[in-house]
Amino acid sequence: MPTNTRVLVAAGVSAVLAAGVVAVPPALANPARDGVQPRLERLVRDDGFPGALASVRGRDGRVRDSAAGSKVPVNGQVRMGSNTKTFTAVVVLQLAGEGRIDLEQSVEHYLPGIVHGNGNDGSRITVHQLLQQTSGLPDYDDVLFAKPDDLVALSHAYFEPRRLVDAALTKPPSFAPGAKWEYSNTNYVLAGLIAERVTQRPIGEEITRRVIEPLRLRDTYWPGVGEQRLRGRHPQGYVAVAPGAPWVDVTEMDPSLGWSAGQLVSTPSDLRAFFEALVAGRLLPPAQQQAMLTTVAAPDFEPTDHWSYGLGIARHELPCGGIAWGHGGDIQGFETRNLVTTDGRGAVVAVTGLPTSLDMVKDVADSVDAALC
Repeated sequence: MPTNTRVLVAAGVSAVLAAGVVAVPPALANPARDGVQPRLERLVRDDGFPGALASVRGRDGRVRDSAAGSKVPVNGQVRMGSNTKTFTAVVVLQLAGEGRIDLEQSVEHYLPGIVHGNGNDGSRITVHQLLQQTSGLPDYDDVLFAKPDDLVALSHAYFEPRRLVDAALTKPPSFAPGAKWEYSNTNYVLAGLIAERVTQRPIGEEITRRVIEPLRLRDTYWPGVGEQRLRGRHPQGYVAVAPGAPWVDVTEMDPSLGWSAGQLVSTPSDLRAFFEALVAGRLLPPAQQQAMLTTVAAPDFEPTDHWSYGLGIARHELPCGGIAWGHGGDIQGFETRNLVTTDGRGAVVAVTGLPTSLDMVKDVADSVDAALC
């Protein structure tokens, strides 16, 4: 993906599945006093987002759910985009804890003959490198979604996982496996395929059985094949193909372009609860938890120097001090940004349109940092 353009619609669908939070200047000193609600209203009024939703657990342990914008239900369902990667990573790491996946084994071992061509070689790439985004594999969305207009034109297109991988492999690798870090959605589609090969069950079923049901995330689900409508109460989601362009309603769309890299639907409250449980160690054995939280520098995750990337989760230095963990995600119609801390604070902010400028992304991120700081 182009450096520092993942958050911009003008960069194409590279903006859609990527994730992260931009470091911003020091935020509100007292979010309990100043409130998240005014920040949501500013996202709508000043940035022009059609709507915004949030779920915040503060220092006092209280949870506050809020929304702004026309016809935006509090804690409505949204497409969570690349937050799906963290769920997929949990499944793969659980399988590693069960001795069914070796993180240092090659992709070729689990998916023989799939990753090859144009210098791409699955025998040289490990499962660990997929999860940590250090494989060097090209990103399929740079091939399939090259133009901003594709965000709308292809919103109803169905993509099988192998089609996504095959598209990526029409390009050469960006670097030798393990040489550096670079975000690629292809890594997580392959991780999903490996989980399916090992379990002989669909990745969506494994995510549901291993993560969604144990945590009782009642408003989180894996859309079925061809399922384009959101099931529960939800806001409308929009895309503008360029700054100043009109918002186009893409609420009904086929999320298969994300698959195990970006297909899940959730609510701000469910998503916050998931990351809180994960960071608290409720989903992984200690060895796999340590592996997930061991990070490498991720200079292009967002246009900031304050991020590093583990296995499907990112580490962020808060502007007010301390460390937080999260991922974030973008897909047609929705952007989410989220962070949780080890002392029990957590915040998720979702907006109902993809940002068309870096300032819009920073303002969403500012709301998350403010809620935690």
